[in-house]
Amino acid sequence: MNHTHDTDDQLRRSLGLGRRGFLSTCTAVAAGAIAAPVLGASPVHAAPGTGADHGKGQVLVPADKRGIILYTVRDAIGRDPQASTLPSGFREVFEQLARFGYQQVEFAGYGQHANAPGGASLESVEGARLLRRWLDDNGLRAQGNHGFIPGSWPLSSGDLDTFKKHLEIANILGMAHVGTGGDPTGSAYKADWDVAADKWNALGDLARRAGLKLYTHNHDAAYGFLLDGGPLDTQGRPTRSSGIRKLEYFLTLTDPRLVWLEMDIFWAHVAQYKFRTYTAHDGSTQTNIFDPAGLVTRNDKRYPLFHAKDGVVNATNGMGYDMVPFGTGVIDYTTFFSRVGHRNYHNPMVEQDNAPSSTNPSQSLEHAAIGYRNLAALRR
Repeated sequence: MNHTHDTDDQLRRSLGLGRRGFLSTCTAVAAGAIAAPVLGASPVHAAPGTGADHGKGQVLVPADKRGIILYTVRDAIGRDPQASTLPSGFREVFEQLARFGYQQVEFAGYGQHANAPGGASLESVEGARLLRRWLDDNGLRAQGNHGFIPGSWPLSSGDLDTFKKHLEIANILGMAHVGTGGDPTGSAYKADWDVAADKWNALGDLARRAGLKLYTHNHDAAYGFLLDGGPLDTQGRPTRSSGIRKLEYFLTLTDPRLVWLEMDIFWAHVAQYKFRTYTAHDGSTQTNIFDPAGLVTRNDKRYPLFHAKDGVVNATNGMGYDMVPFGTGVIDYTTFFSRVGHRNYHNPMVEQDNAPSSTNPSQSLEHAAIGYRNLAALRR
């Protein structure tokens, strides 16, 4: 008996992949799927028939919706322009991203190298005006930010002032959305999510008054199962679940006019792999396979933003996937974007957490170019 093949088949089924899709992960990179593009002066396009503006079928992500979160190229933004000929700092990185074809960016803070134009921190009204000018010069729109969410609740006066400052910065930058890179709470307990929902409804109201939509961003844990019943532990906390997932519960508690979500599609698929069974209130073991696209369609327009990041199968790391440049993995983005629809509403942001390299300083921008090409090539 071939135990390796049995294990592969079990993992493939657990990830919802066909055999062809599973096997393709072993060869996608080796076949040249991530050949490094030239950091040149024109947008990056793939070959005719598969590229950004070629081929048959409906384009799934329109040109004006193709974005990138700047965390992907954080090393380039933080690079000393006096020590490198590569794009360095916000202004030069914006120029390069626009050459690739991107039209949207999502910020991940406002810091850069001190030697870049504007200095180390642009987290101010003056800094935001400078950033806005550079965005406009390159035909880019700021769509959101993984920024400041107050730690206090009820809000301290200092946290409230800082939050309002970030709303002002977001408006100067022209954002429609403002958000965070973390979950509303790291807890698994219903009571903590109740508190988090109260806080986010209040913050969302402040954002709405400023003309902005507040959103939270998921990692895999947020789509784990809520502990909301069964026998209590020694600290009086529930130990079992009704089967509802944490962020699904959060959606039921928060006002759809005040609180939105950004699905990180990679981490949602990790959650699909990791969180498949739960212990019900009666002690039985229940199976519930998470469907990321299904959750979006059920909640329609509460997901205005996505993180579009890709992965290849890994049966040994506890997550089911290793992160790779967008479009070179096995997550079926054609099906995902086809199912969720509203292609002129959703804003997918290419992201790759591990794009920066200690040995290849141009890698993150090269991978950003690959991400643009593959995002633009998606068709149904």
